[in-house]
Amino acid sequence: MKEKLHYLIVCLILSYSAQAQLYGGIEIGSKGIKMTVLDVESIKKNTYDVKEFWTENVGIAAGISQDGTLFKEDIEKAGTVVYNNYKKMLSEYKIEDKNIFIVASSGVGLATNTAELVDKIKSLTNKKIEIISSSLEAKLLLRGCIPPKNYLNSVIIDIGGGNTKGGYAKDINGSSVFFPISCDYGTVTLTELINKKCKQKTVFEFSEVLFDYLPTVRESFKKMYSSRAESQEKSNVYISGGAAWAFYTLSTGIKAEENFTQVQYDDILSIRATAENSFQRFEANGRENVEIQRVLNTYQRKYLIAAFNLLETSLEVLPNIQSKKIYFAKQGQIAWLVSYVFDNAKGVKQVF
Repeated sequence: MKEKLHYLIVCLILSYSAQAQLYGGIEIGSKGIKMTVLDVESIKKNTYDVKEFWTENVGIAAGISQDGTLFKEDIEKAGTVVYNNYKKMLSEYKIEDKNIFIVASSGVGLATNTAELVDKIKSLTNKKIEIISSSLEAKLLLRGCIPPKNYLNSVIIDIGGGNTKGGYAKDINGSSVFFPISCDYGTVTLTELINKKCKQKTVFEFSEVLFDYLPTVRESFKKMYSSRAESQEKSNVYISGGAAWAFYTLSTGIKAEENFTQVQYDDILSIRATAENSFQRFEANGRENVEIQRVLNTYQRKYLIAAFNLLETSLEVLPNIQSKKIYFAKQGQIAWLVSYVFDNAKGVKQVF
């Protein structure tokens, strides 16, 4: 009887070990480089835990708004950060090399010299990184940031460092078909653009110049939505990305517990005004709140002003925004990466 029980226990352990694996993802984004370690229980069922998630704030997109390229020094810095964290995943987390995926976001992909970044990472890790298209990134975001029951009546808006992307799903002949939308303005690219227009480089001047430039941003968002008119008709709007995370954290002072939390449009207007006029309130709260301080360590004041203006404007131009439900998607920063890891683990070929 003891031998039989021992045999069953061994079988259960082997069965679990055969399924549970660690996967690593490294995303080179416009504002920083994000690392994710997933403890995958079942590839077939898409069940996993986010074992670790951390970010290194290495801005890489500053050059895009200036001459359309990634600066050489930024490529070198990105290469060093990627290599160090790649080795960390191998040595500290014992992740198999084949289970580590390295990608660059669509915001980085706007640069004309991404081949130099690809070559740099290849030389350091022997891995060919993929540049995710904005349409695929948004599609993966939708899968990770909207509950399946709300797929058909929702639109996802993700404000990244280099651009804004999103989209919605539509039922066609019994299948959900994804329709992407995108805009070339992101937190980093807009901040750098406005900085170039400023002479004295003060925060006050930055806010004034940005205010004068907002009609141009507004028109870009209108074109983004009108290119897929049905995106304007959705009753639910899910927001994700760094701007949404910063808004939620500075508004509440807490780390989101739920995957989806309803927020109010008026609170977004309020947080934008605070960033522009009463920033010292954030600084005071940050001295006693680790979550708020994490945001302030990630974004300087000008970047927050740009981020919140983008967030507000992207919603403002939607018809009847006050009657729509707005949700902050907690997993927005890693949702597309999680989807990417699962698809590749299953052998699904991505089209870039």
